Amino acid sequence: MTLKEIIQLLEQFSPPPLAMDWDKSGLQCGRLGQDIQSIMVAVDATEDVIKQAVEKKVDLLVTHHPFLFSSLTSVTDEGTKGSLVYELIEHKIACYSMHTNYDVSGMGEAAAKRLGITNAGVLELTFAQDGFKAGIGRVGLLPKTMTLKNCAVYVKEVFGLDSVRVFGDLRKKIKIAAVCPGSGKHMAKYALKTGADVLITGDIDHHEGIDAVAEGLAVIDAGHYGIEKIFVEDITKVLNKQLPGLKVMAAKEKAPFVTL
Repeated sequence: MTLKEIIQLLEQFSPPPLAMDWDKSGLQCGRLGQDIQSIMVAVDATEDVIKQAVEKKVDLLVTHHPFLFSSLTSVTDEGTKGSLVYELIEHKIACYSMHTNYDVSGMGEAAAKRLGITNAGVLELTFAQDGFKAGIGRVGLLPKTMTLKNCAVYVKEVFGLDSVRVFGDLRKKIKIAAVCPGSGKHMAKYALKTGADVLITGDIDHHEGIDAVAEGLAVIDAGHYGIEKIFVEDITKVLNKQLPGLKVMAAKEKAPFVTL
């Protein structure tokens, strides 16, 4: 199967027009006519992930975050980003990214399902065309009413996390939850409009957390990677189902930092 055919399949599942204007999703490097026999799925094309791809001799690396967000002035075997591009090209490994288009088409729904959220609606509308509407995040009812403390523990269990950061009164009753995988720095205003009791997201800073609580919204910060890592499992399942003749594997990844 060619790279072009696989991209067409992925874009049916996660159409490029759903991506934000500033995004850099799509083919990062590779030849459209290249024959693809094996695929690795990862959140980020880090040095370690690319090393795994080389060792496993995969033909295609599918990532959530775009590998090339800013322009490069050179591609050599020295430096950081340029050397990684060189490594991919040298080993004939194509790289394709599904970022905000997947956030809209799959990530929010997948996170909501894991949390057992029902009657889920879009948190922030980002796309509307010919009667079709879609957007970032989801908001709906949790399986049961719980305290903020118990909700935080629940989030840890659902996403397999060692810790979460919580803003708000731990005794507060939580029933309506908004979830925005990745960075939710500016999502509090959308969560408040929906009447959510808590926003479950990542990358919340000191002032954003304080301001959200002042407005009556609790926040559970599960980290940027903490929720978005579900991309790997979901896309691996999609590819295994749609391309049974190809070898599809998940990269071994972990959070980019440790909490001591």
